[in-house]
Formats: sequence, structure tokens, C-alpha cells
Amino acid sequence: MESNADSAPALSALDPKPEPPHQPDLEACCGNGCEPCIFDLHDLAMDQYRQQLRAWTARQSGSAHKAA
Repeated sequence: MESNADSAPALSALDPKPEPPHQPDLEACCGNGCEPCIFDLHDLAMDQYRQQLRAWTARQSGSAHKAA
């Protein structure tokens, strides 16, 4: 039987932590009022990242309880 310490790295390899999106440089905005602006797109990507991170965190805490 595997110990909890041995199974934790395997679980994280199968379910890696989400990475935040790259923030655009301030100079990358052209200032022409584009719709959507690159900063609007980044905000949407951050919202999606936060949702993915919450779901990942819940899965990780659920896995820890099952392994115990």
C-alpha cells in the first residue's frame, strides 16, 4: 500500500495547479479604445483563472481527505 506522501506528487502531476495568465505590458495598449481592449481580455482570463484555481483547490482538499 502506498503512503500518502508517495501519492501526493502523483496526484499533482495528473492535476497541475492552474497558471495565471500573462499580464500585458502597459505599453501594449494602443489607446484607441479597442473593443475588447487587451486589458479587458486579461480581466476575462483572470476571471477564468480564478474559477479554475477555486476548482483545483477544492479537488486538492478533497483528495487530501480521501488519502487520509
